[in-house]
Amino acid sequence: MNNIHFIAIGGAIMHQLAITLQKQGQNISGSDDEINDPAKSNLAAAGILPAEYGWFPEKITKNIDAIVLGMHAKGDNPELLKAKELGIPIYSFPQYIYQVSENKKRVVVAGSHGKTTITSMIMHILQANGVDFDYMVGAKVAGFDSSVKLSDAPIIVLEGDEYPASVEEKRPKIFFYHPHISVLSGIAWDHINVFPTYEIYLQQFETYLRDMMEPGAKLYYNGEDEEVKKVVASAGQKLDAVPYNMPAFHYENGDAVLDTDSGPVPVSVFGRHNLLNMQAAIAVCEQLGISKSDCYKAIATFAGAAKRLEKITEREGLVVYRDFAHAPSKLKATLDAVREAYPDRELIACFELHTYSSLNEQFLGEYAHSMDSADKAIVHFSHHAISLKGLPELKAETVKEYFMREDLGVTDEKGKLESEVRRLLGETKKPVCLLLMSSGTFDGIDWNSVVSQ
Repeated sequence: MNNIHFIAIGGAIMHQLAITLQKQGQNISGSDDEINDPAKSNLAAAGILPAEYGWFPEKITKNIDAIVLGMHAKGDNPELLKAKELGIPIYSFPQYIYQVSENKKRVVVAGSHGKTTITSMIMHILQANGVDFDYMVGAKVAGFDSSVKLSDAPIIVLEGDEYPASVEEKRPKIFFYHPHISVLSGIAWDHINVFPTYEIYLQQFETYLRDMMEPGAKLYYNGEDEEVKKVVASAGQKLDAVPYNMPAFHYENGDAVLDTDSGPVPVSVFGRHNLLNMQAAIAVCEQLGISKSDCYKAIATFAGAAKRLEKITEREGLVVYRDFAHAPSKLKATLDAVREAYPDRELIACFELHTYSSLNEQFLGEYAHSMDSADKAIVHFSHHAISLKGLPELKAETVKEYFMREDLGVTDEKGKLESEVRRLLGETKKPVCLLLMSSGTFDGIDWNSVVSQ
């Protein structure tokens, strides 16, 4: 048994990794300055929730075999400094996952958008076909107890993030996995706090293909994305690179139906971006030995990952979806998908500026016309979120200007947003589709209460 200590154990993946290792019989401890649900409840149920919040260098002793360092721990963290002083091996979570999966076939889904959905689809197809595999994914996926699984399975499927691994290891997480099979789903500038220019952001994917994948490794790339095609052409020559493209499909009563050689195949996801994601997942699963017909059979029952075009309410005259969309390309793709699936409904879209990039005036221009598909559109931001990120204050008029939509509603208080949505729902005479897009919580709004009135 190893003694493993987690610094910043409350992270979404960190706490799941800690619980998984504890189930394997490892002795797990951890610290954090704040832990929220679901991490708090999950750690408590596993018996490894820290007794009190904060950093305690006295917890770090020579008995500890390894430190797993979370992304939000800072360089002057007292536990980290003590671990360095004692010479204890320190891993970011991607480094640790590579250590324990070195002898497995590694599948990594990379790109600016669609990562969680493609990873979830691969997991769903493999599970439906009885394949034994490990995984790490950034959301709750129906049919899986946890978002991390580590065992003696011969395959591991990983959602590959381009964000830095830790304060000690500032390179992107995808640099550490060295996949045998990878997906590159799309490239659209994100994480302005780490990659201040689009060119720097682009270089991360070039380095990934050129230096972090072995010659001859399989790469499935989005053949509809011009930036992806350029990166593959410049940095992917040594790879076995195969494009995937939009399948032929049509809609029947809001449901997508694939037009295949074997006849129509109804699927439960919708939107062009998700059907493209599905093509990537099917390509990977075929490479892992599953027939195309079995892939189709499985994907027909895929219910989606949490907060990825997730239907949260449906009643006569109203359907409500929530989505994790936060970058401009994701916002537009999600809106276009809902518009296409519900052409006859009034589409009311609410988007929360929540990430560092989206709340940064330098980046806001990237959102121009991204909400044009909606009949009515509201952008919400919180002054508290701005202050937490140490950014200059934003004005509602400034936000409206950058989105380049004359009738855009902009709110900066929870109550104002609730009132505005109720007003729009009350005014429309048509059936409505309400779309809520955020990587946050809209200041904790209870949307069931809002739409029930």
